[in-house]
Amino acid sequence: MANTLEPAAIRAAQADNPKMRARDLATSLGITEAEYVAAWCGEGTTRLRVDFDLIFTALEGLGEVMALTRNDSAVHEKIGVYDKFHSGKHAAMMLGETIDMRMFAKHWVHAFAVETRDGDNVRHSLQFFDAHGEAVHKIHSRPSTDLGAWRDLVNVFAHEDQSASLALEAKPVSEKDPKTEFSADELRDRWSRMTDTHQFVFILKKLGIDRIDAVRSVGEEFAWQIDTSAVGSMLRLSANEKLPIMCFVGNRGCIQIHSGPVETIKDMGPWLNVLDPGFNLHLRQDHVKEVWAVRKPTDKGHVTSLEAYDAAGELIVQFFGKRVEGQDERDGWRMIMEQLPRVQTERAA
Repeated sequence: MANTLEPAAIRAAQADNPKMRARDLATSLGITEAEYVAAWCGEGTTRLRVDFDLIFTALEGLGEVMALTRNDSAVHEKIGVYDKFHSGKHAAMMLGETIDMRMFAKHWVHAFAVETRDGDNVRHSLQFFDAHGEAVHKIHSRPSTDLGAWRDLVNVFAHEDQSASLALEAKPVSEKDPKTEFSADELRDRWSRMTDTHQFVFILKKLGIDRIDAVRSVGEEFAWQIDTSAVGSMLRLSANEKLPIMCFVGNRGCIQIHSGPVETIKDMGPWLNVLDPGFNLHLRQDHVKEVWAVRKPTDKGHVTSLEAYDAAGELIVQFFGKRVEGQDERDGWRMIMEQLPRVQTERAA
């Protein structure tokens, strides 16, 4: 998306719409969120060098912060400390007690430290974007965050280029590849022989198919469609049973995970929300077009996930029952998944 607005015009638009969120204002202006943020360089915003491993090693020194990962339909927020960072050639991991993430560094291209004035308060954030200007991950300060360490980090990683414009790669036209012909029998055979859920990705690559096509085709032994209301039902049942779950929300550059119980579930307009002290989830229910219960074999028994997809067949959010290391999944989680209302599929006569 080419930027046709001067930085001054972008800042003026914000002054005319002070209550509008940056992401929404950028969309209304026909620019990316990264271009919007860059327009404020020198006005409370500092462009940063994306020295990925060094930045993520330094984050622990900030103390408690809020980690935010989102896609177009879900927002995942966790409060905690960025500890136990593990670098990786293709995927890095943050394996702290509260902040649990998988990061794909090649998509972390642009970064900014942002100061936003809110009355007498100043809110601090670190914001990361991909080559096309789409948000990958954000880090927000908390009252107990070490702002001295925050300022030191910004100074260390400040980019030599502090111009208020941004060069982005054009986003490729979103066109689905022609459907690959594959054998449902081969899919079921490979699926049935899984010993670890991570093998699923390799099955998709081997057969050249999308996740949603695999889920739709494998058969009810391993996947069955459930009503779109099932996400809220599952969350409320899990809260009532005090059952710990895992919630995954991601984009092409980052997957963020919550592990633990959920308590406060609220509907607000189209949004389904988890509003707990250390974890918030915001899900656009009107974007959810298909929900599936998916069962994968492992060497410790099978595991069951709830997966919500949008109209394009893209995964929005995924849930599991939290497992005890080395053990089969909890009976309570299986019971919840089994009782969620199924979509009746038409069968050939």
